[in-house]
Amino acid sequence: MKTVYETAKTKMGKTINALQSEYGAIRAGRANPQILDKVTVDYYGTMTPINQLASVSATEARVLTIQPWDKSVLKAIEKAIQTSDVGINPQNDGSVIRLTFPPLTEDRRKELVKDIQKIGENSKVAVRSIRRDCLEKLKAMKKASEITEDDLKNGEKEIQKITDNFIKDIDTISEAKQKEIMEI
Repeated sequence: MKTVYETAKTKMGKTINALQSEYGAIRAGRANPQILDKVTVDYYGTMTPINQLASVSATEARVLTIQPWDKSVLKAIEKAIQTSDVGINPQNDGSVIRLTFPPLTEDRRKELVKDIQKIGENSKVAVRSIRRDCLEKLKAMKKASEITEDDLKNGEKEIQKITDNFIKDIDTISEAKQKEIMEI
């Protein structure tokens, strides 16, 4: 039974990590290097993430600076950013690329908050799906006479407790991100 609990905690933890990763990629009018995590550059025939080709740092509140270790890849990085869905035009000065993030409009903030709520809800659905799978495993164990009826009831309560804690974590993370968007 403990393996069922551990499986639930591990999978639900991965759901939280995925949620935080998605929230990190949301452009909040503030320079965040994570926004470039999904952008890849054609580097000698291999699609390579920008953070493996250059140092990416937030030099100011709304400016990201990308300084490649190999200057010959500068144009390729610039092109990859332009063709990505980042939505910001890079400025290349010959040695570094700068991305300047415009301030968010009120309408855009409200849109982002809706997206954040939707992503949070999808994460809750994933956690509940994991709960359902674990409950099915417990019922299968009961059917195979590996655990007793009491063990099943206690297991269901424990899985529900684990689920409730992860749902609460998702709500906390989601509310913090929404607050961040609305305060910018």
